[in-house]
Amino acid sequence: MGKKNELQQKLEEKYDKFSKGQKKLADFIRKDYDKAAFLTAARMGEEVGVSESTVVRFAMALGYEGYPEFQKALGELVRMKLNSIQRMEVTYGRISQSEILSVVLQSDIEKIKLTQAAMDHEAFELAVDTILNARKVYVIGIRSCAPLADFLAFYLHPVCENVTAVNTNSSSEIFEQLIRIDERDVIIGISFPRYSMRTLKALEFASNRKAKVITITDSIHSPMTLYSSCNLIARSDMASIVDSLVAPLSVVNALVVALCMKKQDEVIKTLETLEEIWDEYQVYSKDELNMVGEKVEITDPWESEGESHE
Repeated sequence: MGKKNELQQKLEEKYDKFSKGQKKLADFIRKDYDKAAFLTAARMGEEVGVSESTVVRFAMALGYEGYPEFQKALGELVRMKLNSIQRMEVTYGRISQSEILSVVLQSDIEKIKLTQAAMDHEAFELAVDTILNARKVYVIGIRSCAPLADFLAFYLHPVCENVTAVNTNSSSEIFEQLIRIDERDVIIGISFPRYSMRTLKALEFASNRKAKVITITDSIHSPMTLYSSCNLIARSDMASIVDSLVAPLSVVNALVVALCMKKQDEVIKTLETLEEIWDEYQVYSKDELNMVGEKVEITDPWESEGESHE
């Protein structure tokens, strides 16, 4: 799929001359390049089982001036590997227009099956209990993951007393909202390739403040797992220009259902109270669709105001 980038070529050309530790690093980068791009030299050393100085010397052995330049090359490798257009051409290039719907739906079905087969049920139960016992729940997801985060936060409100969907317009805003997070709280970070550095920094900050960290991501090798005590893994292999977030959404749905089952009485009471409030303040009176017999009728906004519009 196109030419190899500079870093890949260097790894191949120099591999035979590498020391044992350098070969370990090269193997790690080949396999988990998307995670490696986020790591400091010290953290990469920990992952592979070599010293920080070995990592720095490895970068220089590849011809880079130092680790920062090497990390930049790693970032370029990630961008190349996750080239959406190339991947779309390979996956859908030979599929006729009439087959696209069934092929994409089938692909999403497979991702849900793979997610179901590999799900860590202990981690799932831990996530449910952690959320139930938290003073405050923060949810963060950026770019294509933002709808997932908003969806989860929306459905957590009837279950948990204090839920914040972290506004992610800028890094400064993120930290302003997390400033009071501590060991009594939990943050749920949602991130899939391309991974978000802002989400990672938010999880790091929360972890440093001793908060519980739950991640919903695509792999145990995802950089999001660096600060997490509980990982919910959902398959999302991006096979086109669109990220497939069907399996992650199913995991989010399962979380919400499990939480509701554990707090049935409180959830029912909350929903009953909301129904009363909606009726009292006519929240839905002007845009409701009602079934009347077999027909759908919309509530007339003029009627509710007692005015004629003829």
